[in-house]
Amino acid sequence: MTQKTRSRTRAASRSRAARLTLLIAVPALALTTACGGAESSDDGVASVSDAPSTGQTKDGADASKGGGAQAKSAFYDAQMKFVQCMRKKITKDYPDPKLSGYLDWTKINKLQERMGNDVGKAGRGNACVSEMRKAMSLEPPRDTQKDYESMLAHAKCMRAHGVSKFTNPKLKDGSVLPGGDPNPASPEIKQDSPAYKQAEQACKDKLLDGLDGMQ
Repeated sequence: MTQKTRSRTRAASRSRAARLTLLIAVPALALTTACGGAESSDDGVASVSDAPSTGQTKDGADASKGGGAQAKSAFYDAQMKFVQCMRKKITKDYPDPKLSGYLDWTKINKLQERMGNDVGKAGRGNACVSEMRKAMSLEPPRDTQKDYESMLAHAKCMRAHGVSKFTNPKLKDGSVLPGGDPNPASPEIKQDSPAYKQAEQACKDKLLDGLDGMQ
């Protein structure tokens, strides 16, 4: 679960900025765990220690969040309350979350192209900020290694589809640092280009739920 350029067209900037802001409680650029530093395996894919943190149960679930199906259900319910708030205060067209509980950014992006920043972040004037924060606080624990491998597969796919400068994610101190533009402060990748959009469409399924927009 982001979390940062997530200059580009206004539509691209809005969608990525909104996705990152929605992860206030779970920083997009640091999907942290209590693991140690990154290690390199023989196949060149970095990995993190699999030692559980003190806040985890034996099955790896965060005890404070209930773990398993219960945690996912609580996350979905809280996310649905955020969606209902957005529908009431911003637009009735705000889409349902996915069954996983994560927001459906494909649909939200299309809505943003029509409505702009009114549907970004927690809505115009932070109308639904308390609901947003509640939902993000209930996000089930993520598997850092799987998140890293998902982002790595996405980065490789983007390069294979013509976005040659797209960089790999990195593991650092048990956190995932997304890849993407090698110079976010002065973007080298034109996200409004037809080639980029085609690659993005072709590679979107490489990213796990909750990672779309992270890189």
